[in-house]
Amino acid sequence: MDESVAATGEAAPLAVRALPRPAAGGGRPAAVAMVLAAATSLQVGAAFAVTLFDDLGPGGAAFLRLLLAAAVLLAVWRPRLRGHSAADLRTAAAFGVALGLMNWSIYEAMHRIPLGVAVTIEFWGPLAVAVLGSRRALDLLWVALAGCGIVLLAGPGGGTVDPAGVALALLAGGCWVAYIGLSARTGRAFPGGTGLAIAMAVGALVVLPAGLAQGGAALLQPGLLASGLVVALASSVVPYSLELEALRRLPGAVFGVLMSLEPAVAALAGLAVLGQSLVAREWFAIGLVVTASAGAAALGARR
Repeated sequence: MDESVAATGEAAPLAVRALPRPAAGGGRPAAVAMVLAAATSLQVGAAFAVTLFDDLGPGGAAFLRLLLAAAVLLAVWRPRLRGHSAADLRTAAAFGVALGLMNWSIYEAMHRIPLGVAVTIEFWGPLAVAVLGSRRALDLLWVALAGCGIVLLAGPGGGTVDPAGVALALLAGGCWVAYIGLSARTGRAFPGGTGLAIAMAVGALVVLPAGLAQGGAALLQPGLLASGLVVALASSVVPYSLELEALRRLPGAVFGVLMSLEPAVAALAGLAVLGQSLVAREWFAIGLVVTASAGAAALGARR
C-alpha cells in the first residue's frame, strides 16, 4: 500500500484513512520536516518543469519526467512480472494510465494558468476521496469551502484565468481519484515500490505521443535531459522517499494536514521560481481549499 502515498502528481493524496499506522517511538519532528521537505521539493520541481515548456512543451516535459523517474525506479526496485496474475498486471497498468494522464493534464494546466492555481483546483480529487462515503455533516462544510475556493480561482464573472487551464486542472483532479484507488490496489499486489516502478513506465508510454509531438528532437539534447532528470528526482523520487519514511513515524491525520499545505507551497514556488504573483482573491481561495483539505484529512483519519 506504500504506492498510495507516492508523490507523483503535484500534491499528495488525502485518503489518510488508508495510510499505515506509524511505528512506535519518537522522531516526529524529523518526520514533520521530511513531509515539508517533500512538499517543497515536489512544488519547486513542478515550477522548474514549467521552465522547460518553451523547449519541450508541457507534453514533452511530462514525458521526460515520467521516463527518467521510471528509469530510476526500475533500476532501484527491478520489478518482475512473473509470479503475478493477469489481474494484478492489469491493475498496475491501469495505475500507470491514471498516473500518465494526471501528469500530462496538470502540466498542460500549468502551461495556461499559475502553478498555485492549477494545484489548488486539482486538489478537488483527493478531497473528494477523503470525504467519499462520509455521513458526517461537517464534511459538507469542507466540500463547500473547497468548492467556493475553486470557483473563486476559476474567475467567476469573466475573470482572466484561462478556461482550458481550469478544465485541465479539473481533469487532473479526476485522474487523481483513479490514481488513489489504483495505487492502493497496486501496493497490495506488488512488494515495495515495484508496482510504482511498473506504473511509472506505463505512464511514460501513455504520454509518449504528446511528448514526441511537442518535444521532438529536443528531448535528446543533453542539457534538457539533465534538466528533466532534476525534475524527475525533485518531483517524484525524492518526495516519494521522504513521505514513505515520514509515514512510519506520523499518524495519518498529521500527515494529511501537512500535505494539505501543498496548494500554498505551490503558490509560493510559482512566485519564487516563476515570478507568478497572485491577487488577494486567489490567495484567499487557496486558503479556503487548504482549510477544507486539512479538515477533511484530520477528521477522516479519526473515523
